[in-house]
Amino acid sequence: MLVFFAIHLSRIARAFGNEMRSLPIPGPRMIDEAECICSVLLAIILSHAIGAENVGWAAFSGYMVMRSHVAESFTRGVLRVIGTLAGAGLALAAAPLLLKQPLLLSLGLLIGGGVTLYFAIVGRRAYAWLFTGLTFLMVLIEGMEHVREPILRFASTRVLEVLAGTTACVIVSAISTWTVRRALPNPDNNLRAKPVDLPTRQWHATVARHALVGGIALALIPWAWQWLGIPSLSQSSITIFAVMLVPAASLAEGMLSPVSSRMMNRLVGCLAGGLLASAILLVSRHSPVVMTVGLALGVMIGRHIENGPPSMSYAGLQFTLAFLVVLVPDNYANAVLEPGYDRLFGILFGMVLLEPVVLIAHLIARRSLKTNADKPVAGLADK
Repeated sequence: MLVFFAIHLSRIARAFGNEMRSLPIPGPRMIDEAECICSVLLAIILSHAIGAENVGWAAFSGYMVMRSHVAESFTRGVLRVIGTLAGAGLALAAAPLLLKQPLLLSLGLLIGGGVTLYFAIVGRRAYAWLFTGLTFLMVLIEGMEHVREPILRFASTRVLEVLAGTTACVIVSAISTWTVRRALPNPDNNLRAKPVDLPTRQWHATVARHALVGGIALALIPWAWQWLGIPSLSQSSITIFAVMLVPAASLAEGMLSPVSSRMMNRLVGCLAGGLLASAILLVSRHSPVVMTVGLALGVMIGRHIENGPPSMSYAGLQFTLAFLVVLVPDNYANAVLEPGYDRLFGILFGMVLLEPVVLIAHLIARRSLKTNADKPVAGLADK
């Protein structure tokens, strides 16, 4: 594993150097980066105005929804809001039962997380399923961590954060589409191929087994809280869900390779983003002007990497996630590192929970394949 990490890290470092040399070159990618910066800044302003608690999640929503045309951004935003509302509603309905004891919560996370992960991979409205699952997990786990707080608080703030980010993105995207992009028409700046929807009426056994593995990893979270008391485990659930969200076609040869590659990209991206955000916070001495300039720089770098070669795309996304989680404070009057570091640690701890489960599932699958291969073919055993 260490050798794999070292090789992967060296490849990312070389690709990162190449991408940084092209950062100041004007073009379609720079327009996209400017849109993301404006969207993130507006999302932060709106989230403070409407009383959202996790401002970094609102900022990341403003970043994630952005596409090259307002129609695409709007559609993506609507799916994100619908998924968030559905997930929050399911969590509110299930909380009175599931939060009674760790075993019930563990079972709820396994079923809820596994089902939504399955449809997030094969569903026609995969993006809505993604946020149904993420919101369901985040609300229940935050309710577990803050048992004396009303669960409605966590559900409502998730909705407010997504509404702030989505609204900011659609406003910026509309302005850009009808001004800059109309004057300088550009192709879609999101260079990654769009996922092909699989027919939802067909049962995908391989994807179902994969989703079950993810659900088992999610089911460990209540026990990690009971035994270790690690904060921000909702971020761990995001990591598990996001890392397991791989294309169905990549599972044909097993889950170990695609999941491990995705995990390494997330690890490297999160560490790099967290380090840059920490450096900016320390240098800024809580100056809003310096923090804003640093925020713009970090978002620009993350989006530039994300829109680069496919091998770098996921690392760029994770760079931005960790960067915003650490740098964007929930309260600018009291901007401190600890909440951001707690969330970053929660992101990284999700990999600690997931990796053993994936390895065990891989070994079981390989042993099963070997056993089946060793069985004599019916009708030939006696010949």
